[in-house]
Amino acid sequence: MRIAITTLLLLSFLSCKKENLPTPSTLNDTVQVSSPKTDTVTAIQPKQEVFNFGTELCDNKGYFDSNKYSRKELEDTYKLWFELSGSLLDTPFVHNLKDLNDIRNNKEQVLAKLDKDFAERKAQIMNLKVINTPYWQNVKNKSLEELVQTYEMEKIQIIAYSDPSILLKNNSCSNFSKALNSTDEQRFAEWKKLREEMSKRNSDPQRIMNQFNEQLNSSDKRDYALIDLITFGWGNCANDKVQRVTRDEKMNNEFNALFIKIDSECDEP
Repeated sequence: MRIAITTLLLLSFLSCKKENLPTPSTLNDTVQVSSPKTDTVTAIQPKQEVFNFGTELCDNKGYFDSNKYSRKELEDTYKLWFELSGSLLDTPFVHNLKDLNDIRNNKEQVLAKLDKDFAERKAQIMNLKVINTPYWQNVKNKSLEELVQTYEMEKIQIIAYSDPSILLKNNSCSNFSKALNSTDEQRFAEWKKLREEMSKRNSDPQRIMNQFNEQLNSSDKRDYALIDLITFGWGNCANDKVQRVTRDEKMNNEFNALFIKIDSECDEP
């Protein structure tokens, strides 16, 4: 009897131990539940450098992230934004008979200089390595377009002082080009009309008309009319049609946005 009881107790103990052992399935579940360790990605810290630049009234110190763009890109973008904002080409201004005679006598030299200046300025703009964003790339392309249009206009105008018939090849500002290639009566009528419009914008309108009447009675009246109709008539009209880069507050803001911060020392206006 004692032996039977002992045997039963032993079997019961072994049965309990077996139930507490983990099964292969349990081991697999345990492995799947645990989360794998991942490496933390370290963010790239800004590499701050200083770029000095001037504006109309201020000396500026801009702090930029050289991980985003190089100093060369900033320098060239600054040139495009600020240094190339003025007149793209320099040509003689014809205002009187002496100017007219000079440009007629030196036409080939003036045209050669214009071609040289155009080629140099075009190469300068094309070689600029500006910030590679759609905005600044568009400004660069528009600057090239403006240069080409200005060059073509200036070249036609220089030739027109000697041969006004060249203006007929251009459809712009036809009232002036037609008057310059018509009878004296039509030329002088358009000249008078132009002078009247000029007088309205002048602080001394009577002086403008007195000068017109004086020149109209001169033996050089055809040349006086030609000067006004090309320089102040066709020239101003054609210049207004050149598609220029818009240099406004948006462009200023786009340039300033290239910097982490800007410190400025400015003179009083």
